[in-house]
Amino acid sequence: MSNETSRPGDLLVRIGAIVFLVGAVGTLITVTPLLLGLDRLPTPAYFVSMLMGVGFLIAGGGLLTSIAAQRRQAKSAA
Repeated sequence: MSNETSRPGDLLVRIGAIVFLVGAVGTLITVTPLLLGLDRLPTPAYFVSMLMGVGFLIAGGGLLTSIAAQRRQAKSAA
């Protein structure tokens, strides 16, 4: 563990990264049978691939939250 304090938005960025990675693995799993000429996976497997975009949006929301908090902190210090 680090001694760095948690800032607003950090948790959202971490959750977004995890969701993005799950979606990336899902994408690899769903594309592999198509490339190897095997039977397609069921439709719900393709929905897992959409988690990449969801994770990206969650992480982006965390970044915007962090930016807003830093701006408020800088404005109050000035």
